Amino acid sequence: MKKPLVLLLTAALLSTAALAQHSDKEIKEDAARHRAMAAAHEGAAKCLEAGKGEKVCMQELSVACKGLALGKYCGMRHAH
Repeated sequence: MKKPLVLLLTAALLSTAALAQHSDKEIKEDAARHRAMAAAHEGAAKCLEAGKGEKVCMQELSVACKGLALGKYCGMRHAH
């Protein structure tokens, strides 16, 4: 019974240590990237609402996200 608890606590400590390895600069850069991706997605939403069509809006999203996220959906994909 104690062994699983020890393993769980060890895993928690190791994951906390892994999070602590990022510098303040890296955290700020990551936050800026997330804000840029959010802005790109907001632009895509407005494009769709304007009736420009999915193909055009996804092309614009791809351009806005170049270098920010992986994949053609700017780090985000949903079902349809």
